[in-house]
Amino acid sequence: MGAPEGPLVVGVDSSTQSTKALVVDVATGRVVASGQAPHTVMGEDGARESDPENWWTALGDALRQCGAPARRAAAVSVAGQQHGLVTLDGRGRPVRPAMLWNDVRSAAQSERLIERLGGPKAWAERTGSVPGPAFTVTKWAWLREHEPEAAAAARAVRLPHDFLTERLTGRAVTDRSDVSGTGWWTPATGAYDVQILGDAGLSPALLPEVVDPFEAAGTVRELPGLPLPAGALVAPGAGDNAAAALGLGLAAGQPVMSLGTSGTVYTTSSHRSADPTGTVAGFADARGRWLPLACTLNCTQAVDRVAELLGRDREAVEPGGREVLLPFLDGERTPPLPCASGLLYGLRHDTTPGKLLQAAYDGAVYALLDALGRVSAGGPGQDAPLLLIGGGAQGAAWRETVRRLSGRVVRVPAARELVALGAAAQAAGVLTGEDPARIARRWGTADGPTYDPVPVDRAALDRIGSVLADGGALLRKEDRP
Repeated sequence: MGAPEGPLVVGVDSSTQSTKALVVDVATGRVVASGQAPHTVMGEDGARESDPENWWTALGDALRQCGAPARRAAAVSVAGQQHGLVTLDGRGRPVRPAMLWNDVRSAAQSERLIERLGGPKAWAERTGSVPGPAFTVTKWAWLREHEPEAAAAARAVRLPHDFLTERLTGRAVTDRSDVSGTGWWTPATGAYDVQILGDAGLSPALLPEVVDPFEAAGTVRELPGLPLPAGALVAPGAGDNAAAALGLGLAAGQPVMSLGTSGTVYTTSSHRSADPTGTVAGFADARGRWLPLACTLNCTQAVDRVAELLGRDREAVEPGGREVLLPFLDGERTPPLPCASGLLYGLRHDTTPGKLLQAAYDGAVYALLDALGRVSAGGPGQDAPLLLIGGGAQGAAWRETVRRLSGRVVRVPAARELVALGAAAQAAGVLTGEDPARIARRWGTADGPTYDPVPVDRAALDRIGSVLADGGALLRKEDRP
């Protein structure tokens, strides 16, 4: 491994499952060192929680794995899982475990909030999104209702990446991409919505300052044992999807499908969306523009669970089945079924485990493609290759299912860890003053093998659509967690 050609920066991805850190050469985009440490996720019956202190410990562990290059970094940026509710006491310590984005206990609070403040259309116009159970404002409402002592003890409310950035710098800041997923920030003004906060019983004084995308959040403090140099610049950070878009150097209208614990589809736009159905979230991006996005709760983890139940390797699919499997193992966000469970239809004597596993892939991809159609409707990227990213993009079964059900050209960027790479590009931008998306394009992060389109499997799409429509009442009948 040769010597770096330029200054070094650190990009961090603090996700649901782990913290990943990359040390990147600004001049070439070469990953000089990397590290990863796991997170512990707790909860059942709709609950998903993690101790934020675990994230801080994992950050230190991941950086130590990077060795000497991390200690020479000139700048760092932290990207993190969106929507999580972090409540801190007066010493900056967690009051309770953080409620994660995929904690769906606040479904009832979501419905009441939407109704109380004018309905879905009013929310979409006001905040860019309709706040489903993933959104932070609904989690705060749940906390006030179910754990009022914890809510009353909170002296600061943060998002996951805010928590880590504040630990690094001592400054309470967030960025517009992540705060746009809270439900209490207004895109039109770029400020907190005082009426929504008042209705939620949350003082603006408990929230961090929203900084400009190209402004430094501060510098690394003297932190014993943390392998980062004191005085290194700290960028604002971003939500994970905005960071991945930055890591791809995404052009306007270019569609992306991310296959991870959750599945997301998004693009970048110069216009903010306001979808009254709530399917498309009108998030901000990490460059002062917009990131219309739709998310499904059940993606790779759900399909892997089906494979485990069947005793199959995740790639051991068999084509030709007529079974339909909707793998809504954790409820669902798109379509909006927070209390649903999985649904299997069409068992026959000739059904095999491989056909059932393929049906799970089909059900997950169907939901994502339906969401993609809403995100990119009428946009400039209708004929652009679909960029397939995330852990699932490396699997042939995922890739071939997307091709078969979409009929689109598919490209799989060779660069891994795009969230951390996007954070690194942001750190490089703060360091050098260059547009971070341009930096990422220079690094070639979106380059990779391209797969030609295949004929769309209309029969499979029709079967899934029919079962989803006919089974709607059953899917909505489950008791709330």
